[in-house]
Amino acid sequence: MPASLTSHVESWHPEPVTDEDALPPAPTAALSALLDLPGAAAGSGDHLPPLWQWLYFLHWAPQQALGPDGHLRDARFLPPIPRRRRMFAGGRCEIAEPLRLGEPAERVSSLAAVTPKQGRSGELLFVTERQEFRQHGRICLVEEQDIVYRSGDGSTPRHPATLDDSAVPEPDGPWRLRLRPTETLLFRFSALTANAHRIHYDAPYCRDVEGYPGLVVHGPLLALLMLELVRGNAPERQVRSLSYRLHRPAFVGEHLLADGTPSNGQASLHIAGPREPRHATAEVAFA
Repeated sequence: MPASLTSHVESWHPEPVTDEDALPPAPTAALSALLDLPGAAAGSGDHLPPLWQWLYFLHWAPQQALGPDGHLRDARFLPPIPRRRRMFAGGRCEIAEPLRLGEPAERVSSLAAVTPKQGRSGELLFVTERQEFRQHGRICLVEEQDIVYRSGDGSTPRHPATLDDSAVPEPDGPWRLRLRPTETLLFRFSALTANAHRIHYDAPYCRDVEGYPGLVVHGPLLALLMLELVRGNAPERQVRSLSYRLHRPAFVGEHLLADGTPSNGQASLHIAGPREPRHATAEVAFA
């Protein structure tokens, strides 16, 4: 019987690490172009939109350090489990003060929790990474990301064999944003976030190794699309906190709808598709 995933991480206690970034405007301008915005979402000295910190503090590893799935073989917050498969599950963010673009910032990353769970495809390991972002000595925002890992020895989760690229989801709320992800869009987003995971650009790998019917839309991209509803429809409101969860993968070519409903200083957001009414969900609280 194979060892449980918990046994591989019993002595795994990585120390915190600190990184610095000047927060230049170029990555923000690049993501703005990717989303077909009429101009950059922020310029030097402006507040960085929520979750756009994902464009910064990037680590470009040597090619030889990557594993067969495109992820790093070893890194401080990657659990030492065999034939590791990684999925982005969700996260939370508390914003005391938005980061300002063009001003030096510091990020302190640490391991917050390691939680084993039993899923439909076998044993899973949930790893929560905590990040504190600081400018001028003040903590501006605190983010936690939940990453779920499974061993490649387990069964492959079930996914649809074929995709319907013609069906269009219907809106529920007053805020809406439609997107039909293409291979080019996924490629450009991978480059912007230093993400070399092959499920986003290698179709044969997706089908034959990971069991997906097509290229997978990045979980962070779905989260950013939901937050675009807030930025586009309530630009004067400052987001104080947000949480998001990724439920089912979306695939290239599918018609997706970011849908949102504001209510009493908050907003409920989700990503709908032709197969799933809730690929991703999010809750936002305003200051």
